[in-house]
Parts: sequence; C-alpha cells; structure tokens
Amino acid sequence: MTVFETPDLTAASYSAALFGLIATSVLLLMGTAWVRGHWKLVVTLCACSTIIGALAAYEARAAWQSGAVPVVYHYVGWVVTMPIQVLALFFMANCVGKVSMGLFWRLVVVSVLMVFVRYLGEAGYMHPTLAFLIGLIFWLYILGELFFGKMDLAIRDSLNKPVIRGYFWLRLIVTVGWAIYPLGNFITSFGGYDDGGALAVAYNVADFLNRMAFGAAVLSAGMLAMQSADEKVQG
Repeated sequence: MTVFETPDLTAASYSAALFGLIATSVLLLMGTAWVRGHWKLVVTLCACSTIIGALAAYEARAAWQSGAVPVVYHYVGWVVTMPIQVLALFFMANCVGKVSMGLFWRLVVVSVLMVFVRYLGEAGYMHPTLAFLIGLIFWLYILGELFFGKMDLAIRDSLNKPVIRGYFWLRLIVTVGWAIYPLGNFITSFGGYDDGGALAVAYNVADFLNRMAFGAAVLSAGMLAMQSADEKVQG
C-alpha cells in the first residue's frame, strides 16, 4: 500500500479531489431517479464528467509517486469532461427550449480543441503563444454562446425561474472557475514556472467548483424545475 508523507499537500489534494468526485458521482447517479425526461440525460452527463475526473485523479495520484507533476493526466481528463459539461448545458437549454444541432457540433469541436491546443502548447508540440491564444479564443467563443447565443435565449424565453437561476450559476462557473486553466497555461508557458506540485493543487481544488459544484447545480436545477412543473399541474 502506498503511504504518502503528511506534508505532501499535492498528494492530499489528489485524494481530496478523488473522494469528492466519487461522492458527487454517486449523488448524481442517484439523482437521475429524482428527475424526469430530458433532465435525466443532463444529470447523467454531469455524472460521467465526475466519474472521468475521479479516474484521472486516481491515475495522477499514482503517477505522483514517481516525483513528477502529472500534468498530462489533467489534460486527459479535461479533454473529455469539459466538452461533456458544455453539452450538459446544451441539453439543459434543450429541456426548456429549442436549440439547433449545428450549435451542438460547434460546441463539441470547439470545447475539444480548446483543451487540445493548450496541451500541445504546454507539451512543446506547438508554439506556446499560439496555443494559448487559440485556446483563449475557443473559451471566449463558448462564453459568447452561453451569454449571448441561442442557449441563453432558450433559457430566458422559458420563463422557468429554477432553470434560469441554475443556468446563471453554471454560466458563472464556466466563466470564473474555468479561468484557472488558461491562467495555469499562461504561468507555465510564459512565466517559466517550474511546477513542483502547487499548480496541481490549484487544479484539484478547482475541481470542487468546476466539476462537483457544477454537477450539484445541474441536479438542483432539474429537481426544482420538476417541482415547479408539478405545482403548476396541481394548481
């Protein structure tokens, strides 16, 4: 059995993220029984995101034993989970409105490339400046769709207060919480920062907001939307 030293904050952060992601995954999988219709897909997507995040954290924690900072494991998780989360928002909007399949495919491609080009820059396969700028543009495009695009219009036109409120917090997570990723990419690519584990700790702490709180907010929005719909029927 692997035993980590008590002062090893990086290993502790991987463990905390791992346990939190597992607990959130169980909650979300249970939560699929608490919602109906298209909301089941939205909650399941969030559960997939936390499960994959937990697997990535487990592998990264094991790799940490070698003394290296396993940044690649973060990117392996992000390239899958971030597009899944973006699609969860797409299907959330589709629960209360109508959004096109063209937007679906644009979000898939942009969210995957957003992570992939950052990895290419950080791994040295692409010029760091170019990779950072392209990744930043892709992230801003996603934010543009969330704030000013068809998804935002579908949510606002639904006049569904629980969904509007939930979408507000989810959009805030993608704006504020996801800012840690281009920031970390900038520090390592341009600041000459030799990460000894501190950046990995920041990423693991960010998982509590960007994956766990994200999933919990989706589940809460779905349950409250179901409750609101039932009250209207009974009223």
